[in-house]
Amino acid sequence: ILAFGDSLYAGYGLSRGQSLPDAIQNRLRRDGINATIVNAGVSGDTSAAGRQRLAFALDNLPRTPDLVMLGLGGNDVLRQIGPAETRANMTAMMDVLAKRGIPVVLTGMKAPPNLGPDYATAFDAIWPDLAQRYDATLYPFILDGVIDHPALLQADHVHPTAPGIDVIATRLAPVVERRLSTISPAD
Repeated sequence: ILAFGDSLYAGYGLSRGQSLPDAIQNRLRRDGINATIVNAGVSGDTSAAGRQRLAFALDNLPRTPDLVMLGLGGNDVLRQIGPAETRANMTAMMDVLAKRGIPVVLTGMKAPPNLGPDYATAFDAIWPDLAQRYDATLYPFILDGVIDHPALLQADHVHPTAPGIDVIATRLAPVVERRLSTISPAD
């Protein structure tokens, strides 16, 4: 599995081995799924930066991944990049993955209410629209269960603490497991 995303995948502010991909891998293995998750999370990446590096990341793996977890968009919303630009970048990445025949679990992002209803409506629709269009599995909001709990966030009020990562992994790992159960591993 390739975990391709931003700081929420990279493990910003956490110790080695505490990232979300690490926590998901541990849960999968605990459940008898011998998965290896390659963490290609880069702190600060926007959807545009991800778009630029996706093919390179895929081409430099030892083999085609059985699944890609795609989690970008958080830095777009923090920088108030227009939803149309984010959508175009996410669509381009989904096109690359579709052309390569790689199934996807999309971990969605949501705009904060202070950006206004028009921005939020356009931004929040990106992930469900892409999931439907590309037959991807959608986990609607990566920070679900964490963002409203300050004790689960680092001092920046954006990045999860290790216990926050555990909450996300508890919710997201079964989604990844279900998607893995529907695909045949590549050789």
